[in-house]
Amino acid sequence: MLGRHTAAAAALATLILGMPPIAAQQTPPTQQQAPQPEGRGQGRGRGPGTFPAQQRPPGDPALVERGRALYGVNCTACHGVDLRGGQLNGPNLLRSQLVLNDQDGELLLPIVQGARAEKGMPPLPLPPDDVKAVAAYIHSVLASAQRQGAPPAGDEPTLNVLVGDAAAGQAYFAATCSSCHSPTGNLAGIGTRFPDAKTLQNAWVSGGRAGGRGGFRGAGARSNARAVTATITFPGGDKLEGRVIRYDDFLITLALEDGSQRTVRRDGSKPKVEIRDPLEPHRALLGVYTDKDIHDVTAYLVTVK
Repeated sequence: MLGRHTAAAAALATLILGMPPIAAQQTPPTQQQAPQPEGRGQGRGRGPGTFPAQQRPPGDPALVERGRALYGVNCTACHGVDLRGGQLNGPNLLRSQLVLNDQDGELLLPIVQGARAEKGMPPLPLPPDDVKAVAAYIHSVLASAQRQGAPPAGDEPTLNVLVGDAAAGQAYFAATCSSCHSPTGNLAGIGTRFPDAKTLQNAWVSGGRAGGRGGFRGAGARSNARAVTATITFPGGDKLEGRVIRYDDFLITLALEDGSQRTVRRDGSKPKVEIRDPLEPHRALLGVYTDKDIHDVTAYLVTVK
């Protein structure tokens, strides 16, 4: 009960100031609210607490930039420059639950190694460190998106890639590319096979993954010429050759000429495995090309009719 003096003070305050009695001002004990499940009551993608499993610290800028280059060569043709799907009908990575929940490439690595080969995602001969770099780049794009599945904010850029010197591009091509390619051989008429210079540039930088009408060759020749193959040499000297379907630190699966598949268990360096990737020279040049080199070669190739 309130004491007499306190009760009197409360009554006086009520009469003079219109204040409620002191007893009425006391705050009742706060009832603890039951915690809401993460994501409820919040718009999708509207706050950092909405999808805690999908939050990650900003990536290292150097790693992100390296991943951007690797993505451009290995992933753009299927998944697009903006990650929303490319010319080879790859899925939208901005909406992929696997990508959204990946933290450091750990969920992407099995896919890159061939876990979804039967669904049209071929294995790529990228080491784990490269996959981490690609993951860092993808996550950096996701972090700049307006909401889940949307492109990064800003207007769609309009790129004019025909800014190079065709003569310089021809000289660069002769010095760097002519050991594998010829403007009168496998690149004959390349300037007419692509709808625009940007698509042509994506195609030659990626080694032809970006497609175009017939790509660098006919469809059958293209798939055979660019297939990643391997030779397995067993301790007794027997060999097995075929197209790589999947390989990792423990297993390698090959498609053989008779249409069958064979999986071989790996134990360190045994058996000996030799991988042949026709696109490896393009990946090696990725760290050598300058922007000028790329634009110059593109300006030259559009003239090869």
